Amino acid sequence: MADLTLTTFDWVPEMPRGYVRDLRIRWALEEAALPYRVESTPFRPRSATHFSHQPFGQVPWLTDGELSMFESGAILLHLGERSEALMPADPRGRNEVTEWLFAALNSVEMASLPWALFLFTGDTSDTPGKQQLDAFLKIRLEHMETILAAREWLTSRFSIADIAMSDALRLVDRFDGLTEYPACRAYVARAIARPAFAKALADQMAHFAAAD
Repeated sequence: MADLTLTTFDWVPEMPRGYVRDLRIRWALEEAALPYRVESTPFRPRSATHFSHQPFGQVPWLTDGELSMFESGAILLHLGERSEALMPADPRGRNEVTEWLFAALNSVEMASLPWALFLFTGDTSDTPGKQQLDAFLKIRLEHMETILAAREWLTSRFSIADIAMSDALRLVDRFDGLTEYPACRAYVARAIARPAFAKALADQMAHFAAAD
């Protein structure tokens, strides 16, 4: 039995399938060829055991032996420390990957996720608040466009930072938000062309479909 166990929901509605964040962990595990198994927790109701592992009632969480951890970024960092396929061993390389991992979560995703939530719900209103979200995302994408126009990956090679960043940008691309940012769109295309992503996505989709 694998020491690594990834827990995700047993089922979710169709709209978020392919974007539930256990995908990021599946992807990293596949990239590193780390053996793992997947367990389910009910989408409804969410039990006391669920909240003991994930205090916000979300997924995923990962157990590694006696350790249990939540938040996809923290889990990615933990896996990066286990495999040089995900993060270099040298201090400079680790520092660069860590910087970009946090940039993906705190600078890009904090702008992309609220923007996408409006579109997920079908809200097309042009309120001042929505305009602010549009402007905030635009600023972040303009910075990323300049950066990604000059490099293949965020650091010298593919890493956990690219898993987080490309997945955050992939959500924007789902709603055609990268149309004016060709370098960002090409970066997402490179990332999702990786066999480990294809395996992770197929496995997640099959997992949720099996409970329909």
